[in-house]
This record gives sequence, structure tokens and C-alpha cells, in this order.
Amino acid sequence: MKVSDLKIKLFADGADLAGMKTMYANPAIKGFTTNPTLMRKAGIADYKAFALDVLKAIPDRPVSFEVFADELPEMAVQAREIATWGPNVNVKIPVTNTKRVFTGPIIRELAAVGIQVNVTAVFTPEQVKAIAECLSRDTPAIVSVFAGRIADTGLDPVPVMKECGRLLAGRPKAELLWASPREVLNVVHAEESGCHIITATNDILAKLGLFGKDLGDYSLETVQMFYKDATAAGYSIGAPASRKAS
Repeated sequence: MKVSDLKIKLFADGADLAGMKTMYANPAIKGFTTNPTLMRKAGIADYKAFALDVLKAIPDRPVSFEVFADELPEMAVQAREIATWGPNVNVKIPVTNTKRVFTGPIIRELAAVGIQVNVTAVFTPEQVKAIAECLSRDTPAIVSVFAGRIADTGLDPVPVMKECGRLLAGRPKAELLWASPREVLNVVHAEESGCHIITATNDILAKLGLFGKDLGDYSLETVQMFYKDATAAGYSIGAPASRKAS
């Protein structure tokens, strides 16, 4: 398989503006996601200023920014503000708050007025079913299921994602997103699962150039790498020690 054969849309996940600009230069990258954790790790101090800088650099592909309030009414206020930042913004709403309160009422409210949401931190088909009931048939939306974290628990995420896709079938403008991939193979898994989107960090996306690579050539390159590094390090085994007379 080649990258050009993929039907799934590739999104870049991160909070480094320079890296996002680099990915924007790649026409294969169809959108962008970020979250408060990534932004904090990147040292972002001003949430809105960063978001506006991103949208200035990326004006014509979807970009997701997340609310960070915990009370549902304040989430709704933040979501409406974020939605004004640009026509290509998806507002990320966590499936619950920290008290396990389902955010369905907010999802329903926002979708009803045409705000495109990205429902995030989703892990179960039951959550997807509840989300689908809140989405509008007329407003595009993304449902981000954290398949990579599901796999971290020892559970195969592929059947889970297939079931999630089935549950979203009644919402034709809702797209299923494979979140938190751990390796390039997950792109294939997401494609085979029927996902519409996969979002991945730049280091994973950079490996897409390996798609279709001849494994014999890859083996030789690996051997050459080991040889080159051993030679550059000046390693020596030395002469074998003489055996003591028995």
C-alpha cells in the first residue's frame, strides 16, 4: 500500500506552530488537532493567541481547539467563543467532565446552531451511541475515539472502531476519528476499520514515507546502519584471550 492509496484523511496532532506549518505545506495532511496537554508541553502560555496564530497560518483546513472548563455551562460559553475564531474551527468537547457528567446537552446545543464539534476522549461504543443521538443530521462533526489508548489496555481497538462506525451511520455528516495512534500500522488499522480520519503526531506521520518500502532493502539499510555506527564509534573486540593450559 502507498500513501496515495489511502482513503482515510490524515490529520496532524500537535501544538508546535513551526511543526504545524511544516505539515500544512504537505497537501496529504487534511487537518489538525491539538489539546491543552499538548499546548502545555509546548510551553504555550496564551491559549487564544496561540490559536489565532495557528488559524492565521492554517486558514483553510480543519483545526480542532478544546474547551477546558469543567462545568457544562462554562464549557458552552467557551465553545461558542472558540467557534468565532475561524470558519475552519472544530470545537473539541470532552465526552464527559471530570465528574463523569455526560456533555450531551452541550453537544446537542452546539450542533443545533451549526457549530462543528469534535467530541473527544471517547473510548466506548456506548459513548458513541449517546453522542450520535445528540448530533445534528445537518451539522458536520467529528467523534474522536482513542483507539491507541484502548490498545494500551490489551484490547483490540479494530472491532471497537468498526462498531463505533456502525453507530454513527445514522449521522452521515459525522466523521469517526482514530485518535492516539502508536505506530504507522495504525493508519492501516484505521483505514480497514472504516474510520474517516486518523490524527497522528509528526513523528508518526514522518514514517509514512516507509509505506510500500521493499523489506529486503530495509534489511540491508539496517545492517549498513549497524556497521556504520560501530565503525564510527571505533569499537574493537580485541584479540581472543589465550587459553590456559589444562
